[in-house]
Amino acid sequence: MLNRPWPEEFCQVRGRFLAAQNWDQLGKADAPFALLGAPLDITTSFRSGTGQGPEAIRAASQVLEDYSLELDRDLNAQAFADLGDLPLVPGDLVGSLELIEQAVAHLVAAGGRPFLLGGEHLVTLPVVRALAAVYPDLAVLQFDAHADLRNHYLGWQLSHATVMRRVAGIVGPAAVWQFGIRSADREEAAYGRAHTHLYPGERLLAGCQAARQALANRPVYITIDIDVCDPGFAPGTGTPEPGGTSPGKLLRGLRALAGLSVVGLDLVEVCPPYDPSGITAILAARLIRDCLLLF
Repeated sequence: MLNRPWPEEFCQVRGRFLAAQNWDQLGKADAPFALLGAPLDITTSFRSGTGQGPEAIRAASQVLEDYSLELDRDLNAQAFADLGDLPLVPGDLVGSLELIEQAVAHLVAAGGRPFLLGGEHLVTLPVVRALAAVYPDLAVLQFDAHADLRNHYLGWQLSHATVMRRVAGIVGPAAVWQFGIRSADREEAAYGRAHTHLYPGERLLAGCQAARQALANRPVYITIDIDVCDPGFAPGTGTPEPGGTSPGKLLRGLRALAGLSVVGLDLVEVCPPYDPSGITAILAARLIRDCLLLF
């Protein structure tokens, strides 16, 4: 139940996602989702532009229906808010991560569930920090082309290429489930095989089904890197990797997770400058809509 207002200093509203409401319109809704843009774009290693992701996703959402024919559910019947974008300072990595963590902690204390719109994948780290403080048995489910398990990348411990290694340090590697992975260096692959639940691209659906059985009684956080899909479906991303899954297979994987206790999500790495057609942002908006209806 909502028990705290959303501070105006946290947000910069630039359009809203489909049928999203204002926070103060949600009334007595039980743990509603709240979309929160985190336009972080500091450690991207190949192509920058993810800071434009949240705005592009919101704009692209307007081409979609509030109603899902496949799920037979409607966003107009869901209680969820769009809080706008966090005012991250360009170039201030530590300050940006601290602000994201503070905002998520405030949101959870207010009775909401965070749904972050990235931004680069490093935005997952402060969200997991905030949620793990409330849910010590948190499990993290990652959909991604890349393992993101490097201990260092280009000399940085905090990077979109190291984010899941840092997450594993918070929740424990056995609490990390990785789906759709098709890119890693040798050390990352060895770490994942030994310590996390690593499901390569062709085993995405099987991994989701296994997670649904294993995590039935645990709080779950889901992070979706748009590059889990093949670049033919999602060209607008910073580090495209050929050979990815299709949107249809990804959606089936997400539907296989229905019923889990999802306490937060994010969708990251949409990079609009590299997709003039806008299909990546449309796909991201579709994934967000279906997640709002599923969880």
